Amino acid sequence: GAVQRGELPGVVAAAAGREETGFAHGFGVRRLGAPDPMTPDTVAWIASMTKAVTAVAAMRLVEAKRLSLDAPAAEVLPEIAELQVLEGFGADGQALLRAPKRAITLRHLLTHTSGLSYEMWSRQTIAARKALGLPSMNSGRLAALRLPLLFDPGEAWNYGIGLDWAGRMVEAASGQRLGAHFAETIFGPLGMADTAFRLTDAMRARMASVHARGPDGVLTPTDMIIEQDPEFESGGGGLYSTARDYLAFARMILNGGRHGRERLLKPETVAMMAQDQIPRLTVQPMISAMPAATNDADFFPGQPCGWGLSFLVNRRPSPQGRSAGGLAWAGLANTYYWIDHGRGTTGILISQVLPFFDAKAVGLFRAFEATMNAAA
Repeated sequence: GAVQRGELPGVVAAAAGREETGFAHGFGVRRLGAPDPMTPDTVAWIASMTKAVTAVAAMRLVEAKRLSLDAPAAEVLPEIAELQVLEGFGADGQALLRAPKRAITLRHLLTHTSGLSYEMWSRQTIAARKALGLPSMNSGRLAALRLPLLFDPGEAWNYGIGLDWAGRMVEAASGQRLGAHFAETIFGPLGMADTAFRLTDAMRARMASVHARGPDGVLTPTDMIIEQDPEFESGGGGLYSTARDYLAFARMILNGGRHGRERLLKPETVAMMAQDQIPRLTVQPMISAMPAATNDADFFPGQPCGWGLSFLVNRRPSPQGRSAGGLAWAGLANTYYWIDHGRGTTGILISQVLPFFDAKAVGLFRAFEATMNAAA
């Protein structure tokens, strides 16, 4: 119905249970004005849905005692110790910086309590990037990660580039490029053949275009593609994938780290990842500082939420029927997922539209989950 009404160019909806393989169906087209249909194997930029994959890779290394959640991250990645706290700006516009009161840890990075931020939700960060002469995140340059902290690690929650630094920790601990490590330890075992940082020819042939929604609501297809030869592979938002592939990943989390005969994580590790790690804090609404990239985003208005090791955690049952303690997150081009351990279900909605938190896409995701829960 959403596609027929012209609200979205195309979507893929997928859902499954612990043992039920479920379904994945496409609706609409990959690009307005072209005939290619959206299908379960349509390739999309999943952006921040990459974060959960990076967290799984990091937690596998924690299990192997090659990373620690609470030791200083600089023990494996010395350059992270160079990050300083932004205290403001001088009369000349220069950033005023000081050393943080405590060291950043992997737990801080996975829970968005490190002090790092995204400029699209922080005018301070926009000003700091300009003052320090840092390249943008979408440049793919390592210098882009050198953003100052907005607060001392552990003292607040703020959505940011922590998972990009966590990805760098995975590389340091594994001795592998992030994409190669993912392919060997996660994508291969889960059969995720269409998930990667670098688009193959086969993936590119099935790729959906990102569409820009103008202030008048009109959708226009773009040729946007993430930097394909970056200095660092973005553990915070660089992956392309399909609904079918990501459903396999989500079912692995739903099943406590197991997928078929493959076990990627111990059940107790997944339980820790799903646990609210910030009980003294609350996830804050994300207020846009870049309207072309994102709208204001608040997943559960008026309802306090926590954060696990890379997941949003709803502390109460949701209006859509998600159990308390459910997991979810999203990607910038309006891709969304939930993992509900209480109900034993997971669902994914893939669209390719900017700005983020598009009202039509969010409304469809919420209605999809509510319909699935009502039918269960």
